[in-house]
Amino acid sequence: MSARLVLLGPPGAGKGTQAVRLAERLGVPAISTGDIFRSNIKNGTELGRRVQDITASGALVPDELTNELVRDRLAQADAVDGFLLDGYPRNVAQVAALDEILAVTGRGIDLAIELTVDPQVVIERLTNRAQIEGRADDTEDVIRHRLGVYAEQTAPISQVYAARGLLVQVDGLGEVDDVTARLLAALSPVLP
Repeated sequence: MSARLVLLGPPGAGKGTQAVRLAERLGVPAISTGDIFRSNIKNGTELGRRVQDITASGALVPDELTNELVRDRLAQADAVDGFLLDGYPRNVAQVAALDEILAVTGRGIDLAIELTVDPQVVIERLTNRAQIEGRADDTEDVIRHRLGVYAEQTAPISQVYAARGLLVQVDGLGEVDDVTARLLAALSPVLP
């Protein structure tokens, strides 16, 4: 199935969980810049050390580093016929970079899906996850900062995709299966 999708939403909205479920259902890779960054941090790579210093303060990884990572990943064979991007693009400049990356192959995004959630629920989810998974980057202060960065830099992406007629908003609260069902229903216009 050829679907090129972007999954948007604030940190803690459930994008990672839903991206894996949707990608499996659609037969496309879920591409998470956050997972790639965390893997590099865990493995102690040069990129991982650079990313760790940046993310520990709650800041976002610089665009040029992220764009190159995504360009390389989308060029891999499993992503040629479709993909689900989770955590990218994070700002309007990255939307333009993604457009350029895809234009080389004559492709574009089929749909951008935004998971909407209450900010207080996000804070609770992420602080719980931090305790369970031992994530040092998920303190309440850092979470609040990340939500502020999201509102300022990432939320405007929704407006870009809405202006193109490509945005669908889906309620991200509730049971995981219920959210998945809502997402699949939202995808029905672009699926065969």
